[in-house]
Amino acid sequence: MDDLNVGVAEYSLFGSILTIGAMIGAIISGRIADYAGRRTQAMGFSEVFCILGWLAIAFAKVGWWLYVGRLFVGCGMGLLSYVVPIYIAEITPKNLRGGFTTVHQLMICCGVSLTYLVGAFLNWRILALLGIIPCIVQLLGLFFIPESPRWLAKFGHWERSESVLQRLRGKNADVSQEATEIRDFTEALQRETESIIGLFQLQYLKSLTVGVGLMILQQFGGVNGIAFYASSIFISAGFSGSIGMIAMVAVQIPMTALGVLLMDKSGRRPLLLISASGTCLGCFLAALSFTLQDLHKWKEGSPILALAGVLVYTGSFSLGMGGIPWVIMSEIFPINVKGSAGSLVTLVSWLCSWIVSYAFNFLMSWSSAGTFFIFSSICGFTILFVAKLVPETKGRTLEEVQASLNPYSTKT
Repeated sequence: MDDLNVGVAEYSLFGSILTIGAMIGAIISGRIADYAGRRTQAMGFSEVFCILGWLAIAFAKVGWWLYVGRLFVGCGMGLLSYVVPIYIAEITPKNLRGGFTTVHQLMICCGVSLTYLVGAFLNWRILALLGIIPCIVQLLGLFFIPESPRWLAKFGHWERSESVLQRLRGKNADVSQEATEIRDFTEALQRETESIIGLFQLQYLKSLTVGVGLMILQQFGGVNGIAFYASSIFISAGFSGSIGMIAMVAVQIPMTALGVLLMDKSGRRPLLLISASGTCLGCFLAALSFTLQDLHKWKEGSPILALAGVLVYTGSFSLGMGGIPWVIMSEIFPINVKGSAGSLVTLVSWLCSWIVSYAFNFLMSWSSAGTFFIFSSICGFTILFVAKLVPETKGRTLEEVQASLNPYSTKT
């Protein structure tokens, strides 16, 4: 703001335009990943977007260069948020798929925490240039990883698909049964539609409800509002913002790591239920803290209650609701609609993220306690949604999961 004489309105635009870019990236992500491939094209394109974005920010002389850079980085993020979980789910064996897909979320936590740490000591232009390094590392790394065997099968490259599967499972592994299952399921879907309109058929209704529903509830549970404005939440509660932020990071990474370890042992549903219950409790404690402040009761304890609420929320969210909706999104849609469905689900996620981020300040100025009571109610509804609709996908192949959710899509 000081270097480029940027006002509050322009700075707010700089912050929010990332989400707009991510929505654009989400819209095009499915088509690129479906027709150009998961690996070189989709992930490669996203890294190019991010590199161009960071360069524009680092060398910005006027405000609008910041917006262009931030928009490009957002586009790259929108692409990556779809294609990375999909790619991981399609290459990993069923007994490790959940843990591997959740590692993606753990790495995001580590990356964000590292950026907060480094950013406290560096100039913003240097920080933007450092953002290019992981992009280049991943861009070069794409030359050493195989294409998704399921994507290859979709386009009839059966021999390459089996060869890649053999490489992924190891030289001595017997992949014949898995390769046959992928081939049979893919051939059964060849006659099905791939358009976004075709996605809204009765046979895909449950998958779509679960995928979109989890993303809406994940974001409307208040995560981005709490994450973006955590420091001001602690200050509003009468606590030190810096101490609160350090405590959040200290809780977030270990809990995300615990979720990775438990994912393929306890299953997706139990972790989601525990996570949603914890976020409900965390928001309720924060709401109670603000209520006590409004009533001028228990002034000594209410800041600690707010800190406890936000930390319980952060830990619980990191355990399950942060990563598992992306795991399930990568598992439940058949290959013939995965592009359209994935784009839609990712777009919904980023759109809801923008709505919550935009509305959070207005809600807090209306009523801090009321805001967190609303979030707590939504988290409570999430428990019911998971209990009634979300399937357990642990220990099942993608084909088994998709056939059980979309029973009519594989009938000849």
